[in-house]
Amino acid sequence: MVLAADQFVVVRETNGVTPGSADVEHSSLNESVGKTIIAGYHWFGDWGRDTMISLPGLTLSTGRAEVARSILRTFSRYVDQGMLPNQFPDAATVPEYNTVDATLWYFESIRQYYAATEDDDLLLELFPILTDIIDWHCRGTRYTIHLDASDGLLYAGTAGVQLTWMDAKVGDQVITPRIGKPIEINVLWYNALRTMATFARKIGKPHQEYEAIADRTLVRFSRFWNEAAGYCYDVIDGPDGDDDSLRPNQIFAVSLPQSPLTATQQKQVVDTCGQMLLTSYGLRSLSPTHPDYAGYYRGNSAERDRVYHQGTVWGWLIGAFALAHWRVYGSATQAHQFLEPMANHLTAHGMGSLSEIFDGNAPMKPDGCIAQAWTVAEVLRAWLAIEDA
Repeated sequence: MVLAADQFVVVRETNGVTPGSADVEHSSLNESVGKTIIAGYHWFGDWGRDTMISLPGLTLSTGRAEVARSILRTFSRYVDQGMLPNQFPDAATVPEYNTVDATLWYFESIRQYYAATEDDDLLLELFPILTDIIDWHCRGTRYTIHLDASDGLLYAGTAGVQLTWMDAKVGDQVITPRIGKPIEINVLWYNALRTMATFARKIGKPHQEYEAIADRTLVRFSRFWNEAAGYCYDVIDGPDGDDDSLRPNQIFAVSLPQSPLTATQQKQVVDTCGQMLLTSYGLRSLSPTHPDYAGYYRGNSAERDRVYHQGTVWGWLIGAFALAHWRVYGSATQAHQFLEPMANHLTAHGMGSLSEIFDGNAPMKPDGCIAQAWTVAEVLRAWLAIEDA
């Protein structure tokens, strides 16, 4: 898997691509080349979301902090209106910013990088950019992404735009729009605020504001808890109200360092996801009991896109589940067992790597990219994190 990780790290030439406004304010970051991550083979490019999710596993877990540093600096050049780009179109000169989660995963990547290196120089360099990101989210940026002052939760979404990792779109139709307050976005927001407070204290900057916003987010995060179902709503305050679909996004409320759930709620989330969503190769993107569930990833391009996040298993989620289970139950042996089928998969499909997706129904046939960065990254990161601890 360490060898597989190396295949995704590539050089990005930034000449000809227009950086965001942050480039003007932080001209010291101006470089013509830098490292980035290919999301998957054979047909994906380097995407902001996939890069930030994959970075810790592909670089820090493999002992290559200098590569992580280069990637973090490369993407910092393109922060614009408090957002990281989701995509660098090969034929265009302006990045696309249709993502709400890439920027929040950026904080988590920097947090893990700093924990591994204590690189104060990079932290001092990036801190003004991170401050600007928080400010933009508080006052509002693209696609109605903004902090709701009434409850401290982050709202995002406009019609016709796919902003979260569940980003399938057929023509003008977004299959899982998730407009409102998605759970993983608010977990990431809460973690970003706590991370900023920690960073501010380390470099002698004011931290009280970040703590205050995080405290308010923590109190009102209880709105996500669906007491009747025993798990979290996937989205609240959407155009049609609260979405009680059982999806895997709530697992991050347990796996990320700062959990806004109680210990009892964390256990219920892990147990429910384990009973309804867990497979040998990842988590289903939708419960089999849901009327929209599709157990097979089949058909033409449009047909496949319609079921991409409606039951299809995603390999990268198994890492978060293993870490969440370990957090709740404290058994490294048991947590490792959830990851072991991936070791066998290394020789079963895309030789020497891990697949993007699998069918939701047995026998969980692999599909999509035969080598997917965040699948490799998250399985490797989770395995080593549990083993080291």
